[in-house]
Formats: sequence, structure tokens, C-alpha cells
Amino acid sequence: MKNEKQIFKNGSTTYYWSSRFFPEKTRQDVFKLYSFVRIADDFVDCVPQDKKHFLQLEKAWNLAVKKGTLPNKKTDSKISLAVNNMYEVFNKYQLDPKWVSAFLKAMKNDIGKKEYLNLNQTIQYMYGSAEVIGLMMCKIIGVPKEGYYYAQMQGRAMQYINFIRDIKEDISLGRCYFPKSEIKKYGLKELSEGQANKHPAEFKEFIEGQLTYYKTWQAEANKGFKYVPRTQRIALRTAVDMYNYTAKNIAKNPFLVFNKNIKPSKYRVVGRALVRSIHA
Repeated sequence: MKNEKQIFKNGSTTYYWSSRFFPEKTRQDVFKLYSFVRIADDFVDCVPQDKKHFLQLEKAWNLAVKKGTLPNKKTDSKISLAVNNMYEVFNKYQLDPKWVSAFLKAMKNDIGKKEYLNLNQTIQYMYGSAEVIGLMMCKIIGVPKEGYYYAQMQGRAMQYINFIRDIKEDISLGRCYFPKSEIKKYGLKELSEGQANKHPAEFKEFIEGQLTYYKTWQAEANKGFKYVPRTQRIALRTAVDMYNYTAKNIAKNPFLVFNKNIKPSKYRVVGRALVRSIHA
């Protein structure tokens, strides 16, 4: 069974290698938080979806919160690791239980919900799938309440780039997180590679429009760095730099989302973090 560090390393190059630049105590708790998030997400993203184990994880979490009962040895090892790690972080930082519930609700939506009609519906999903993770991170790294809004915007911005970057993957899972109203606005029926090739100008405009949302939310998030303790900023700014890097590559050629892995490499992440360290 993989530990939280291995789960993090295998699950996200950008987040893992940027998080290596958190102070050690912070880093360990970030790893634990991520293990819960990653395991829950993997249950709903695998093919076929592992609804059984996701519901077991949700049940185990609810028992932990309501009764303090943690998974026993008979419980699936992934569920046990996820719930025990999250319970430790939850109690240590006095996280709002509504944040965890919102996250699990968003993951459960991925089991059944396949489309979103308007931007408000997509934003509601992103609150649970990403914004609350930003709020949890605030507690871990010591951001005051004045910075919570900006942390939500950071989670939203990053999630939206993930949606753009993962169009092809999400289609393979039968999902589309982009609002139907947005797709229709740009004269597209859906976002398959065939549709994009048939209407290249419209697809390009669609991507440009979605990147505008990202830039708007990221600009808001940037205002919140003044609330982040200086010792915690390198890791966060590095992650943001990598998402900006991905956004710029997509802007240059929107069709990369179908043809190329555009995630930054380990060496790019670490290199950027070192630059940030020098200028911290």
C-alpha cells in the first residue's frame, strides 16, 4: 500500500514538486490532505468507476466525524489511509466539516452528473471540488480569514485550467464540465476533437473565452498572496507559475489539448521553485 507521499508524487507533478518547498511540518500535512482528495477522486475517475469504494469512503468519513470511529483493519487500506490522514488534519487545524462535505458531494456528482447547463452550475461544482481545498490549505499554512476569498479564487482558477487541459480525458469519461451555454455561445455542439477540427475558428474562440475566465479568477487570487505567510509563499507561487505556463501554451495552440501532454515536467517545477527561492 502506498503512503501519502507516494500517492501525492504519482498523482500530481506540479503540486507534489511545488509542495516540496513548503516548510517540513506544513509539507507533511499537505501530503495527508492530498491523499484523501486523491483517493476519493481516483475512485470516481477510474474506468469503470469504483462507486462502491467511494461510498465506503464517504461512510467511513461520516462515522469518523460524527462518532470518532476510525476505519478498522478490515477496511480497504486506501480508505483507511485516506480517512485516518484526513481526520488527523481535520482535528489538528479545526477544519469546517462543511468543507469536507462539499468536497465529497462534488466527487459524488462525478458518479452521475455528466453535464452543466450554465456557468453558475460549473462554479458550484468547483466550490466543492477545488475552492474548499483552498480553504483547507488556508488553515494549514496559516492564512487569516481575510484571505479566504482569494484562496477560493485560486482553487477555482486552477480547476478551470484543469478542465481546459483535460478536455480529451474528460470526454473519454463521458463528462463535460464546461457549461452547455458556453459551448453553444461559440457555435459548437460539443467539444470532441472531431467537432474542433470541423470548426477550428470557433473552437479557438471557445478556448480563448475560457482562458479569460481563468485569467480573471487568477488575477483575483493574486491579490491574496499578501495574506500568505512569507515562508509558505514559494510553494504556492510555484504552483501558480506552472498553471500560468500551461495556460500560455494552450493559448498559443488550443489543439494541444487533444494532441500533447502539456503538464509541466518535474524539472520545470523544481527549477521555477528555485528561482522563486532566490527572489523570495
